[in-house]
Amino acid sequence: MSNDRCAALSLVILIETKVGFADQQIQAFKKLQPLVLAEKGCLQYELNQDVDKPNQFVLIEKWATQADLDAHDITAHMIEADKKSPSFRAKAATVFKLKAI
Repeated sequence: MSNDRCAALSLVILIETKVGFADQQIQAFKKLQPLVLAEKGCLQYELNQDVDKPNQFVLIEKWATQADLDAHDITAHMIEADKKSPSFRAKAATVFKLKAI
């Protein structure tokens, strides 16, 4: 396994919106997706909606390095998104930060 592969990080983020606010989550993601995918080191940025519970989502991110993820977290578009998300989310997101073994 190469060092580059070992350095890659995946995030699995569980998101729950307030009832009736799923569309706000979807619209926020659609606005962010092209910006995030254009960032250095972003390998994946994908939102999935639960078929049976439409107010629940799983966001999957993959980053080439920890430094790329750190830079992502302080971009203007992510800071703005983090300010707005409490208006439609039921609670704070649960984040799983994973590395391949």
